[in-house]
Amino acid sequence: MRARFAAVLCVALWLLYMTTVVITLSRGGALTDAWHLIGTVLFLVSVTMLTFSACMYLLARAGALPRFANHRRDRRADIDGFFAENPTRVLALIPSYDEDPALVRLGLWSVALQEIPHLRVVLLLDDPPTPLDPATRERLDRTRQLAAEIAEALAPIRDLARHALGELTDATDDAVAAARVAEVHDRATAWLRRMAEAEPTTTHIEQFFVDQVLRALADDLAASAAALREAQHDPDFALDRARVTQLLQRVVWIFSAETDVFERKRFSSLSHEATKAMNLNAYLGLLGGRHRLRIAGATDSTRSAEERYEIVDVPECDFVLTLDADSMLLPEYALRLVYRMHAPGAERVAVMQTPYSAYRGAQSRLERLAGATTDLQHIVHQGLTAFSATFWVGANAIIRRTSLEDLRTTTVEDGIEVTRFIQGVTVIEDTESSIDIVSHGWTLVNYPERLSYSTSPADFGTLVIQRRRWANGGLLILARLHALVRQRQASGHPVSFAERMLRANYLGSIAWVTVGLLVLMTVFPLDGELVSVVLLLIALPYFVEMAHDLRYLGYRRSDVIGIYGLNLLLVAVNLAGTIGSISQALSGSKSAFARTPKVPTHTPAGALYILTPLAIGVGAAVIGVRAASEGAWVATAFAAFTSLCVLGAMVRLIGVRFAVSDAWNGWLEWIWVDAAEPTRPVSIAPALPAWRSVLDDALEPAAVAR
Repeated sequence: MRARFAAVLCVALWLLYMTTVVITLSRGGALTDAWHLIGTVLFLVSVTMLTFSACMYLLARAGALPRFANHRRDRRADIDGFFAENPTRVLALIPSYDEDPALVRLGLWSVALQEIPHLRVVLLLDDPPTPLDPATRERLDRTRQLAAEIAEALAPIRDLARHALGELTDATDDAVAAARVAEVHDRATAWLRRMAEAEPTTTHIEQFFVDQVLRALADDLAASAAALREAQHDPDFALDRARVTQLLQRVVWIFSAETDVFERKRFSSLSHEATKAMNLNAYLGLLGGRHRLRIAGATDSTRSAEERYEIVDVPECDFVLTLDADSMLLPEYALRLVYRMHAPGAERVAVMQTPYSAYRGAQSRLERLAGATTDLQHIVHQGLTAFSATFWVGANAIIRRTSLEDLRTTTVEDGIEVTRFIQGVTVIEDTESSIDIVSHGWTLVNYPERLSYSTSPADFGTLVIQRRRWANGGLLILARLHALVRQRQASGHPVSFAERMLRANYLGSIAWVTVGLLVLMTVFPLDGELVSVVLLLIALPYFVEMAHDLRYLGYRRSDVIGIYGLNLLLVAVNLAGTIGSISQALSGSKSAFARTPKVPTHTPAGALYILTPLAIGVGAAVIGVRAASEGAWVATAFAAFTSLCVLGAMVRLIGVRFAVSDAWNGWLEWIWVDAAEPTRPVSIAPALPAWRSVLDDALEPAAVAR
């Protein structure tokens, strides 16, 4: 009730504000001035856009909170019983490009230990297969070895559990069978705890892996072993042999993952388009077949066919699990989500996910606040599901195999047959694919638990790259949303008003909120009458409820001020992403994909992204002084608060030293001109035919570069 009241209150305050402004300005005759009229209209439109996005946040959380409250975990016995009778093949794909092997290793382990039968884990390495740099080659080799190392480590407990499962079939005494299963659980528990003790814990991500994956799984298995022993001594309870068998099968599942590495760039018969979407598409296109792939660079006609081609067998699957290389899953992620996708009524669910949360224990203020915004989005995404407006969040998901076939398209590019399931027209291919999925009559669902986690940028430069990519593409997809609405209307299954508004806000809010903030900060000094107490009150329900959500998520209520400052820091970043979308729409040329760096060193942010928030902070301070001199105290308070938030964010989140160095280095890069090479004497020679020149002298490197 409170959540819905906040949304209604926000709308009511907006109506009150708009009414009072129009009446006040009409009575004063100020609207006769054309420039003043334009400024006023821009200001009111901006307030409306900001209010709309605030209301969409409040509406989404109003849908999310009941989902959290009503959610009940499925009984583990029911899940184990289902999979014992319904073997399910799950393929886990982890795309990776230029990642830290230590980080990839944690993600791989978190998937390999999933409690799901028939799990196959494939690391999709997208690095150039033959790097020249020795350090890069050594890092790539270490990454390649991860799959084999995991398979070797899992083998002893897997073989023990499988052998015990065979013995269990022949056992006649239930007590002996239960004792044997408890013993296997003990062995698996000891193995997990030894691994936990041996793992490094120098970072909060490594500590999370040890605590939430290894030790949590070990504690769960230990509790099952203890329960088995206690059950044998309970005279009122007869231990079910089928359940004992399922408990042993669980250990087999945990330690039976098949692991492999696939590198599409090793093969000239596959697309080498440099995107995560195409990395996934290349492998998905091979599912369920035996393929003869041509090895890249194998052009020597004297080589045998075995040296020029490689036979690749890719088994079929029922579900595809995707996970970013810097993300991590809790052990029951696949088990619970796949089980829900088998439930009655879920036959048309194409994607089920748990939008990722941020790792706890962030090592910087910026990472902590960036993580807070991620966790707030977890709530928003649950609200989107409540109104059938779910978007795929690409960091992790379970995808139904049959739904992918509806998305399949095949084209010929540069003589290569290219199969696409994820189109990748924009750099936010997961959001784009959501519209494709819905347009084919499938649905997407967010499971209301936190079962997946991912890294947050630790410094401002890294955050700039990530958020600029997130801001680029939403406007382009709005047109496809409009087409979806018309399609559903024509088919007799119209999109609800709430779904339409929530989807539109998800796609376009970064653009219009950024523009709205800029207008507010540049137009309101023109007339103090535009800034009133009612204007400030419009934002009150939004900030109060967000502060409440932050407290619910384990943060401080006061972090809402830090998030406001962080958003002001990102105004230029979001504007750059928006301009990228507009540029792509006008030119038809797709924006380059900018990978978020995962390095411990400082990533430069660029002078523009440092100077813009500085200009906002200083400009707001000047406006505040001017407003105070004119007695406009509400405008003074708003300007002073904005100035303190953005300048404080620069000091606390970026750091004075990094801000100065990034601005200075950005300036040098802008004015720097490479010295021209000395001009060589030119001898006049007889002109040669073009073909003769090519055959005799080839092309100069400079000509190729041009």
